[in-house]
Amino acid sequence: MASKDDNPATTQRTLLSAGPHSASPRSACVVVIHGEGLGRRADVDERAVVVGRSQEADLHIPHKSVSRQHCHIWRDGDEYRIRDLQATNPTRVNDKVVDEAVLNDGDHITLGESILKFISHSSVEARYHEEIYQLATQDALTDLHNRRHFIDMVDKEIARAMRHHRELAMCIIDVDLFKPVNDRYGHISGDNVLRQIAGILRRHVRSDDFAARIGGEEFAVLLPECGMEAAYGFAERLREAIAAVEFRPGNEPQSITVSIGIAAMTPERDTCSRMMAAADTALYRAKSQGRNQVCIQQ
Repeated sequence: MASKDDNPATTQRTLLSAGPHSASPRSACVVVIHGEGLGRRADVDERAVVVGRSQEADLHIPHKSVSRQHCHIWRDGDEYRIRDLQATNPTRVNDKVVDEAVLNDGDHITLGESILKFISHSSVEARYHEEIYQLATQDALTDLHNRRHFIDMVDKEIARAMRHHRELAMCIIDVDLFKPVNDRYGHISGDNVLRQIAGILRRHVRSDDFAARIGGEEFAVLLPECGMEAAYGFAERLREAIAAVEFRPGNEPQSITVSIGIAAMTPERDTCSRMMAAADTALYRAKSQGRNQVCIQQ
């Protein structure tokens, strides 16, 4: 009886086998995290991915601030690179204008008024899903929480404060006369102002506070276990810090101020909408009394 090794078909299959396939490199990706096309993704491999306003672009961002062919991104060996395609609004990586640059995991790419995030191939699927979660909870322009997530957290904190008989205060902050800044210097400069203000806000909040961007030029802070006197002190320090900064939209020195309204949780303000309405009333009073001030809703 012939042995298994004498079987020509078996021998031939063994000789011709290529063995286990080595894993091919996984693609990186870019995700739109702010502006037109929010949430869109393009995978990046050896073939260059063209990003632009054109319908034929691999990553289509249909906004007038984006050129028809704005930039392309590709893999070059173990690196990923980006090149500006002579766009009207220059391509920026982490806020620096680039003609061509190497991309690193987590880099932010600004094209006009849209922001993309580069995610390297090392953990692209996990990071992509994490990024989608961030899109649902975080404001990409300022890295603060967004309005929807803020409302969810306020309702939870109200329930906790009522259960444990703790104080809770809310501030709503609005940038004074922001529309003329946008109209004179453009939305890109206006976005830079909002990022600066968010940075100042972030430096002033405590670790337990919850700061968010809730509208175009409107921010909010929830202050757990904070009475009205402490909340007023926080708001005044924040207002003074912003007023002391020299902003430079369009590279021109500019003084920018904020108005702030404060409301505390009470038995009558036991929901997010009621607290926000009270803080909004105080904010309106601060605006009508001349701006650049803090008002409390009793």
